[in-house]
Amino acid sequence: MFTGIIQTQATVINANQEEGVQRLVLSVERGYLGHLDIGASIAINGCCLTVVHFEVPPQDVVGQVHFDVIDETLLLTNLGNLRRGMKVNFERSVTFGTELGGHIVSGHIHDTAKVEEIIHEQNNCRIKLTLPSKWMKYIMYKGFVSVNGASLTVGNMDDNGFWLHLIPETLQITNIGLLQVGDAVNIEVDQQTLTIVNTVENYLRKQST
Repeated sequence: MFTGIIQTQATVINANQEEGVQRLVLSVERGYLGHLDIGASIAINGCCLTVVHFEVPPQDVVGQVHFDVIDETLLLTNLGNLRRGMKVNFERSVTFGTELGGHIVSGHIHDTAKVEEIIHEQNNCRIKLTLPSKWMKYIMYKGFVSVNGASLTVGNMDDNGFWLHLIPETLQITNIGLLQVGDAVNIEVDQQTLTIVNTVENYLRKQST
């Protein structure tokens, strides 16, 4: 489980495809790898991945962490687009006593959205995302959505997408500030909203039969 509060950005060192699996290696400041264990969960661009190996050289300020990404994950997320040198959002899983500054995020990506428009203004940035219609019923104005793992508030909406309104801090800490029109971002809809909508739909369906 995660909070959607991105801790840092990691750099892709390797993203090789080998027999149905992507060998993903990231470089990150060593402070973010403290007390890490093999099998731990880390959200990379919002996708919960399992640590299979890590290295923290005693004299270096950065370490490396390794993941195996399977075909199903590559199909549903933007991780298959990663190349050496790219930046990814990085969040360690929640521990007891963690401040919940965002919203509960599972790390299970539902789909990707496409960056349709970017408008830069003096003190903020607006980004329009288009999303497959089957997910739009879970997107609510002023509700939560996880975008590349970042907990964000939904702005104005239309039939096929929605706007994000981003402050400079979000643009600096996350890789959302690096997006370009046409890019794909990972989307996890708010689990509470999904549960409520599906429950109501199932109830109404039963009442009509």
